[in-house]
Amino acid sequence: MSPRPARKPLNTYHHGDLRDALVQAALGEVELGGPEAISISALAKKLGVSQPAPYKHFTDRETLVVAVTAAAFRQFSAMLREEINKPSKRSKLSRFAQATLNFGLRRNGIYRLMFASRTTACAPKGSELHAATMEAFELLLEALEAPAVGLLRERSALKIWAALHGVVMLAEQGLLTGRLAHVSREELVEDLVEQTKLALSVAIKAAGKNG
Repeated sequence: MSPRPARKPLNTYHHGDLRDALVQAALGEVELGGPEAISISALAKKLGVSQPAPYKHFTDRETLVVAVTAAAFRQFSAMLREEINKPSKRSKLSRFAQATLNFGLRRNGIYRLMFASRTTACAPKGSELHAATMEAFELLLEALEAPAVGLLRERSALKIWAALHGVVMLAEQGLLTGRLAHVSREELVEDLVEQTKLALSVAIKAAGKNG
C-alpha cells in the first residue's frame, strides 16, 4: 500500500489564499477593536505565516486597510440587498434604514472603519473600494422607490444617510437615549424614513408641475 500524502498544515496557504485570509482575519480584529486593531505583524502571527509573507499581497498596512474596508462594504451591501428584497409590508427604505442602524450598533468596529475613517474618503474613483461604496449607495437609491427626476433621489439619499449616520454614532456613544422625547432609536429612524419619503414625493410633484 502506497503511503498517504502528508496532510497540509492548517495554517499554510496556496498562492492567493493568504490575501483573503488576511482580509477576513483583519475584519475579525476590527469587529472587536475597531480600525486601530489592524496590525500586519499580529495577523501574520495569528495565521501562522512568516512576517514578510503578507507583504507579497499588501505593500503596507494602508493597502490592507483599504482591502478590508472594501470587503466590509461588500458584506454591508449583501446584507442590505437581502433585507430590502425580502417580502415585507414595510417599505424598502424602512428596511434599509433599520438594517443600517442595526449594523452600525451591532458591528460598530466595522461601521467605524467604513464611515468614520479617512480610508473611504480617500478612495480614488474606479478603485475597488470606490466601487464597493457606490454599490451601497445604489441600494439606497433603489430603496427610495422613486423615479429619477434630476438629482432629487440622490439628494434625498444623502440626507437620510447623513441622518442615519448621526443616529448610529450618537447612539453608540450613549448620547441618544430618547428619554427627552420618549422615542426609541428605531422609532426615530422610522420618523426619518417617513419624512424623507414625503419630502421626496413633494419635490418630485413640484418638479413635474414646473416642467
